[in-house]
Amino acid sequence: MSSLQEGDLDLRGTRAPSRLQAARGTEESAQGAEKPFQEVMDVSTGDPHRAGMKPVSFVRQVLAACVYPKLLDEKSLPLDARQRANTLLGVCSGRSVGSYCATAYGIPYVCKSVTEFIMRRDGGVSSNPEDIVISSGSTKTLLIVLHLMASGEGETPTGVLTPMPCPHTLPTLLNMAGLTLVPYQLLEDQGWAVELDELHRALRTTRGHCSPRAIYISNPGNPTGHVQDRKSIEEVIRFAATEGLVLLADEVYQDSVYGQGTESLSYKRVLFEMGKEYSKKVELVSFHSLSSACMGECGLRGAYMEAVNLDPVVMKYLRDAQAPSSPPVLPQLALEVMVNPPTPEDPSYKTYSQEILHSMTTLSQNAQRACEFLNDLSGIKCQPARGGVFLFPRLHLPPQMVEEAKMLGVEADVLYCQRLLEEEGVRLGAGCENGQVDPNFHIR
Repeated sequence: MSSLQEGDLDLRGTRAPSRLQAARGTEESAQGAEKPFQEVMDVSTGDPHRAGMKPVSFVRQVLAACVYPKLLDEKSLPLDARQRANTLLGVCSGRSVGSYCATAYGIPYVCKSVTEFIMRRDGGVSSNPEDIVISSGSTKTLLIVLHLMASGEGETPTGVLTPMPCPHTLPTLLNMAGLTLVPYQLLEDQGWAVELDELHRALRTTRGHCSPRAIYISNPGNPTGHVQDRKSIEEVIRFAATEGLVLLADEVYQDSVYGQGTESLSYKRVLFEMGKEYSKKVELVSFHSLSSACMGECGLRGAYMEAVNLDPVVMKYLRDAQAPSSPPVLPQLALEVMVNPPTPEDPSYKTYSQEILHSMTTLSQNAQRACEFLNDLSGIKCQPARGGVFLFPRLHLPPQMVEEAKMLGVEADVLYCQRLLEEEGVRLGAGCENGQVDPNFHIR
């Protein structure tokens, strides 16, 4: 990957080393080494279960019966959980989660459930199972699309407009796919807003460097917690239509919008409500996964993408891209439960609803309290989050620390995170991991 911003994002990113430091600190404490803390608290990962959130009972009950079918006769499990497990086993080859998935794009029954979820979410906007591709996590799903966009050797490199800050994995994925990162800045003082003039500025910088082919959007934002309103989404769609860009919409945290007066809107819904001028023209690929805040099943590694208005030849490539392999079965069954939860007439509905409400309430309250706490600290300013699982506060570091970081050959936010880890046992993510290269330092 080349980048139109200064600095090598792969070298600047410190996620792996700081993870090792966190693990080493925990191990040293366990072995009796003197530390000012007893254990390392990692608040940077976006892993709800690791942070203590309990799994959704219905999900685990269904999966348990799928993995161990004798539980289908276990009366202590709710009837609807056992019935769902029996249905899902029926769409698995040999009625076993240990069998291969029969297709490279996912179990057809699960793809159909995904389309039904999308239609409910988007007020009846049509969705076709043939537009769905399931894979082992949103990172792999996105990488499939990025590889497709890469230009051939010797040709002008393909550019992808990328928000700054961005998900920490995105620069690496662009690098792996051989694409050029074209940064556009989110406006921090406006709640990390996506601004149309900034998109045009970023596009102008590509002249003579690369051929822009796509724009990546994270909504709700990772790591900023911003949520776009309808007007902002419409502006981005018009921009993509005018410039001939494919819209890559990361909507993994669509189930965790909690800002007061904030509405959760998918890019697809807004696109189709803008009329045929756009709904028949704009190419859109949207992503969702089990890592969503309320489900939190990050370790199961299951995700889907829906592709809209792509050429049939391109769509066939996407559906066959994982061949001769196929997505693992168990995460697909978990995806089916995520997109097809219990309904009011089901025995599990009350417990399921209470657990989801508890997760959402906890997430919202924690985000508000954390933001208030950070803003009360000297040298930190934090924009309130309206969705997702992250905050991305700005650090106002003393000049001495900035100079010390330069002498050590690291970013100042990295040094801050290392000191906090060593002295307090709290692991944060340095803002440079998310592509921040402006004079302002951040933590995640």
